[in-house]
Amino acid sequence: MAASITLAVSLYGISFGALAVAAGFSFWQATALSVLMFTGGSQFAFIGVVAAGGSPAAAFSSATLLGVRNTLYGIQIKALLSPLGLKKLLSAQVTIDESMAAATAQETRPEQRRGFWLTGIGIWIGWSAATAIGALLGDAMADPEAFGLDGAVVAAFLGLLWPRLKAREPWALAVVAALVTVLTMPLAPAGVPILIAAAAAILWGLLAARMERASQEADA
Repeated sequence: MAASITLAVSLYGISFGALAVAAGFSFWQATALSVLMFTGGSQFAFIGVVAAGGSPAAAFSSATLLGVRNTLYGIQIKALLSPLGLKKLLSAQVTIDESMAAATAQETRPEQRRGFWLTGIGIWIGWSAATAIGALLGDAMADPEAFGLDGAVVAAFLGLLWPRLKAREPWALAVVAALVTVLTMPLAPAGVPILIAAAAAILWGLLAARMERASQEADA
């Protein structure tokens, strides 16, 4: 699983590198964004604002907004892995959508750790290398749709999601999150619909836990 996800996501990094150069960033600036920022949605938002003539402050704000979800991931990963020392710093760097999904898709704690580390580090290396390649190739690779690279990322996420849809509740939650995202996309800035869908999922979990406790108390 980690290898397939790494390959799919890393390929999309080629597009980021090319788009960054087309937006006026140098090879080293584009590569540094992937090595240091390392969160694809925030990176695309950052260069998009700059390319549209926005200020660095506006670009930073947009990138930060899209990266808020990683804070929620970090809380879960800390509880899951309990990293110490340098591992804590490294785990913070590689906590992204894909590493979080790969970890939580596993059944046992050792496999969760393996999924997180292999996916996170693999994508970090692959994404950074692909960005450098895209920055070197320049405008010829600037359109991800021309090469189907955007579809590869979607396919990777669907591959992670599908095994978890084994009961009616996960299906219902997936439908609600998708519906919330679709309805808010025309109304909210980029990145906000994802956060709203995540908030809806959290609210769902809290309500489900409260109902379960109430049911247990009633039975007792």
